[in-house]
Amino acid sequence: MRRSTAAAVGTLTGAALIVGVRLSVSAPVVPTVAPPVVDLANSGQDPDPAASSTKKPSTKKPSAKPTDAASGEAGGSGLKNGIFKGSAAKNPYGTIQVSIKVAGGKITAADATYPVTDDSATINPPAIAALKQSTVKAQSADVDAVSGATFTSESYVKSLQAAIDQATA
Repeated sequence: MRRSTAAAVGTLTGAALIVGVRLSVSAPVVPTVAPPVVDLANSGQDPDPAASSTKKPSTKKPSAKPTDAASGEAGGSGLKNGIFKGSAAKNPYGTIQVSIKVAGGKITAADATYPVTDDSATINPPAIAALKQSTVKAQSADVDAVSGATFTSESYVKSLQAAIDQATA
């Protein structure tokens, strides 16, 4: 009788310790890193004030002559010069919003805000980088999806198309 009682008490004590340790251990905290910020407007980059003062008079003179350059339209492509932000596109893992910079009627840069928590922290940064490169290369929303980032790719294309629509309007 003593042995069975001792075995039962030992088993219950061991189980209680395991459950107690298990409850006290929390999941590891994954650091959330904000996506790198790309300044599409180049507003923070003015290394030489003398260069900016020489640029201003040169842009004033040509804009007075051709009316198409003053309106910001590019010849042939139908995209207006400027920075355009697409609508936010939601997916099961978060929201993605694309911004494009158009200069000379061509998409010269693309940037996106995207979630960087949980699995998105490892999937989104390389996927978005590949999609941004494809955008500049394709000059349209006709970009290939990134393998392993289907939801990200679909949301990126939706937001990119909205930004391109704003640039053509």
